[in-house]
Amino acid sequence: MGSIQILRDFPSPPEQLQRTIRIFTPDAYDQQPDQRFPVLYLFDGQNVFSHPESAVYDTWCANTTLERLVAEGSIRPWIIVAIDHLPNRLEEYSPWIGGRGPQCAEFVVHHLKPYIDQHFRTLPEAPWTGILGASMGGLMALYLGRRFPEIFGRIGGLSPALMWGGGQMFQFWDRHTRHWSKIALHVGSQEQYSFYGVWLDYVPITQDFYRHLRGLGYGDHEVRFSLAEGDIHHETAWQRRLPEILRWLLVDPEGL
Repeated sequence: MGSIQILRDFPSPPEQLQRTIRIFTPDAYDQQPDQRFPVLYLFDGQNVFSHPESAVYDTWCANTTLERLVAEGSIRPWIIVAIDHLPNRLEEYSPWIGGRGPQCAEFVVHHLKPYIDQHFRTLPEAPWTGILGASMGGLMALYLGRRFPEIFGRIGGLSPALMWGGGQMFQFWDRHTRHWSKIALHVGSQEQYSFYGVWLDYVPITQDFYRHLRGLGYGDHEVRFSLAEGDIHHETAWQRRLPEILRWLLVDPEGL
């Protein structure tokens, strides 16, 4: 189902290092050589695909999920670009408190996306470009969505670590961007645990951020909140909920 190619040692000048990028092209990409395709970028790339060279344990199975949704007619085929995380993931995905999130964002927008648009048949406009992640990756997806609304029209924050940096995302996302967007927020009801002695509760802060966006003027067609009863903070939970999230997030925009 589709194909995956892995680009190792992909240069990231803003971070002064090299990265691993995994690119999934759906079956339709080869079957329809005259067509262009939307692109979804995902963080924590080694945990994204069902593939022999992905994580040893549970992954999101995003490639098989997408092909299944295409087969049932829920969405059109998308290219998925998965970005492996670095050894110091907390620093890499932190936009604040001395983190390297801004450099990571510069890499995605000014180096990775131009490469993908140049080497693949993409639909490069914002309504056809998505960014999605979980936990700290979800925080980064929201950060890029607010910082570059003209680039990313689809933004997915699954169990986003909104408490990181003292909840600065609430101040950072300070207004409606007035760009076309769909923002999916998702959390499991059992996502409460201690992280190095710090108690983390993802449910109320994700609900509060949803209310924050609604208060800024985002409508039901622009932002969606989902709560999964019994789910914990783990790849198996995100894998299980990914189909319903993508059905809403990746649906074709009306009028485009």
